[in-house]
Amino acid sequence: MNASLAPAAAAAPTDSRRLLLSLAIVLATMLYTIDSTIVNVALPHMQGTLQATQDQAAWILTSYIVVSAVMTPLAGWLGTRYGLRPVMLWSIAGFTLGSMLCGLATDLGQMVGFRILQGASGAALVPLAQVVLLQEFPREQHAKVTAMWGMGVLLGPVIGPTLGGWLTDEYSWRWAFYINLPVGVLSFVGLLATMRRGDGDARRPFDLTGFILLSLAIGLFQLMLDRGQGEDWFESTEIVAEAFFAALCFYMFIAHSLTRQRPFVDLQLFRDRNFVLALIVMFAIGVAIFSPTVLLPGFLQQLQGYSPTQAGWLTAARGVSAMLAMLAAGRLVGRVDPRLLMATGVGATAVSLWMMGQFTLDTSAAQVVAAGLLQGCGAPLTFVPLSVVAFGTLSGPQRTEAGVLLTLTRNIGASVGISASMALLARSTQINQAYLTEHFTPYAALRWAAIAAQPGDPGSSARVLGEIGRQAAGISYANDFYIMAAATALALPLVLLLRIDSTRPQRSASG
Repeated sequence: MNASLAPAAAAAPTDSRRLLLSLAIVLATMLYTIDSTIVNVALPHMQGTLQATQDQAAWILTSYIVVSAVMTPLAGWLGTRYGLRPVMLWSIAGFTLGSMLCGLATDLGQMVGFRILQGASGAALVPLAQVVLLQEFPREQHAKVTAMWGMGVLLGPVIGPTLGGWLTDEYSWRWAFYINLPVGVLSFVGLLATMRRGDGDARRPFDLTGFILLSLAIGLFQLMLDRGQGEDWFESTEIVAEAFFAALCFYMFIAHSLTRQRPFVDLQLFRDRNFVLALIVMFAIGVAIFSPTVLLPGFLQQLQGYSPTQAGWLTAARGVSAMLAMLAAGRLVGRVDPRLLMATGVGATAVSLWMMGQFTLDTSAAQVVAAGLLQGCGAPLTFVPLSVVAFGTLSGPQRTEAGVLLTLTRNIGASVGISASMALLARSTQINQAYLTEHFTPYAALRWAAIAAQPGDPGSSARVLGEIGRQAAGISYANDFYIMAAATALALPLVLLLRIDSTRPQRSASG
C-alpha cells in the first residue's frame, strides 16, 4: 500500500517540492556545463601525469566533446520512450561515476575511456533538465524557471576555467573531477525525492538507421571542427574525409527520414515557424556567447600579461551581470514583448563584441570588465524569451525532442564559432605579422627608435620581432571580435519574424 501511495504523494505540486526540484535541476545542469570547460585549464598538468604528448592529451577533450554531441540526439528518444525521471537519474549517476573514475585514472587510455563515459552519460542533462522544469511548472511560470535553468547553462562555462585553475593550483588536477561528487550526489538525491514519476511512450519505435546516420554526421563534423586547426584544415586528407563523410551521412539521414513513417527525429517540429527561427537564433547565440570565452583569456594572458587567475577574475564579471540579467528576464517575459527583449539582448551582445574589437595591447582592465558586463546582460535577455517562445507553440510530447534539438544547435554553434575564430586568428596573425615586418627595414629609423632598438643589433632584432608578433596578434583578435559582432547583428531580423500571440503566458485564475 505504501508503494502505491508514493507516486501520488510525490506528485503533489507544492511550492516547496518545486523549489527543491528547481535547485536539483540547476545543480544537474551546472554539473555538465562546468565540466565542459573546467578540464581545459588542468590539461597541461594532466599531460605530465599521464605521460602523454600534447596531441595525445587533446583526445581527453576531443573524446568528451564528440561523444556528447553524438549522444545528445539520443537523449530525446530515451526521455520520450522511458520517461524523464529515470533518464535524468541514470545520467547524473553515470556522469558522477565517470568523474570519479577520471580523477583516479593512471594512464591516457583510462582517462579517455572514462571521459567517454562522462560524455555519454551527461549528454542528456542539459536538454532534459529544461523540459523537466517546463512540465513541472505551470505555463505562467515558464519564464522564471527558464531563467533559473539558464543560469546553469551560461554561468557554467564562465565558472569552469576559474574553478579549474584554482583547484589545480591549490590541490591537484584530479580535484577538477572530484569536485563533481558532492554536486552529483545532491542533484541525484534532490531529483529522486522531488521529481514525479512519468510513463514513457512504449509505442515509440527506435529508428536505428536514422540514429546511426545522424550520429556519424554529428560525430564526424564535430571531429573535423575539433582537429581542423591542428591539422591545417582542408590541407589535410583527414579533415577533407571527415567533412565529406559528415555531409554524406547527413544527406542520407535527411533522405531516410523523409521516407520513414516514424523517423528518429520528428520532422513535424520543423513545420513550426517559431521553433525553426529559434534554432537559427540559438545557433547564433552559441557562436556569440561561447567563442569570446575562448578568445578573451588568451588575449589577456598572452598579450597583456595577466596571470590565469587575474584573467579569470576579469572575465568573471560577465557571469555576475548574466545572473542579474537572468532574474530580470524571467520577470519581464510576459510583461514586455519577447521580441523586444530578444532584440535588446542580441543588440547588447553585438555591441559588446564591437567593444572587444576595439581592444588594444594597452586596453585597461576597466574596459575589459565593461565589455564583459554588457555581454553578460545580452545573453540572458536573448536566451530566456527565446526558450519560452520556442516551446510556446509546441505540444507537451514534442518538448522533449525540441529541447534536445535546441541544445544540440547551440552546442554546434559554439563549436563552429570557436573553430572558425581560432582558424581566423591564426591565419590573420600570420598575414599581419608579414605585413608589419615589411615596414621594419634598416632605414625605418623612427620605428626602431620607438621601441628603443637599433638596426643590426641581435638583441634589438629579437625585441622587434617579439613586438611585431604581439601587435599582429592584437590586430587579429580585434578582427575576430568585429566579425562575431557582425554575425550576431545578422540575427536581429529573424527575431522580428517570431509569433508571440500564442506564446504570451496566461495568468492563472488565482493570479
